[in-house]
Amino acid sequence: MIPFLATFSAVVLVTAGGYVLFESRMRRAHVDHIKSRLLGTANKTPKRKSEAPVLFQADESNKDRIVREVLKRMQVGPRLQDLLERAGLRWPATRLVRLMLSGCLCGFAATWYLLPAPVNRLAFLAGPSAGALPFLYVWRKSGQRRRRFEAQFPEGLEFVARAMRAGHAFSVSLEMLHHEFDEPLAGEFRRTFDEQNLGLPLEVALEKLAARMPLLDVQFFVSAVLLQKRTGGNLAEVLDKLAYLIRERFKLRGRIRAISAHGRMTGTALSLIPAAVAVMMFYVNPQYVMFFVHDATGHWMMGGAIALQLAGYAVIKKIVSIEV
Repeated sequence: MIPFLATFSAVVLVTAGGYVLFESRMRRAHVDHIKSRLLGTANKTPKRKSEAPVLFQADESNKDRIVREVLKRMQVGPRLQDLLERAGLRWPATRLVRLMLSGCLCGFAATWYLLPAPVNRLAFLAGPSAGALPFLYVWRKSGQRRRRFEAQFPEGLEFVARAMRAGHAFSVSLEMLHHEFDEPLAGEFRRTFDEQNLGLPLEVALEKLAARMPLLDVQFFVSAVLLQKRTGGNLAEVLDKLAYLIRERFKLRGRIRAISAHGRMTGTALSLIPAAVAVMMFYVNPQYVMFFVHDATGHWMMGGAIALQLAGYAVIKKIVSIEV
């Protein structure tokens, strides 16, 4: 126990020292940059013309500078920020990373100190699992928001078609969606209207909407609007037909889910039965189960059983998941 505490203390001290040195170096570089700008000796680098216009600037404060630097080097910051926008969370990407690191440390510490000696080795598995919980929460929230948007989208298209038949412009119809519908449809179209109203071309604003909501229906909508803008035509009729097509696809998807419900229930049952039997054996015959905890061969057998169980569940889920 003492060597572990010594190693843990050394790691904490080295990490804290590295953080302080890196932070002081970054602060010194920031001060030198400010001095050079005040003295007029700063290097003036021309802006690249290929950069797209940015209407919503991210927070560039000095907080979480190390995390931002790591995300920048790993080139995952924009992807995490896009995921947070799809989930409707106004978080910076650094906050998600901090939550993941905190969850990993708390899960590892709780499992290592609360469980008995042979079983506390699961801390190396519990730590990453707890760290992945914030990401899974954001991913699940993104999926739920996307499904709600998809359910509201046909009614939104019909509303835009009726508004255009009444004499309103297309951009005004997008603004009216914000007052007549709930989130997330209202917020996404309101943001599209604001971007277009602030000077962003309509093509770019619609492409940003399609990027935030990666749905095939939204791609059809954007393509129809851009094609009508270039060639002309009755956009209201096109939107009505698109809404009808989306509703018919919803009906077909419901039928397929009803037919494949037996396969999904079978996959869930077959995946839960071994875990339930293992938990029951811990109470009925602990001596038999502890073989998988203490013996090295038992470790390999338990790992292989878990891997095969996950593979079987993935195969069954792949079979019963039919995209329409």
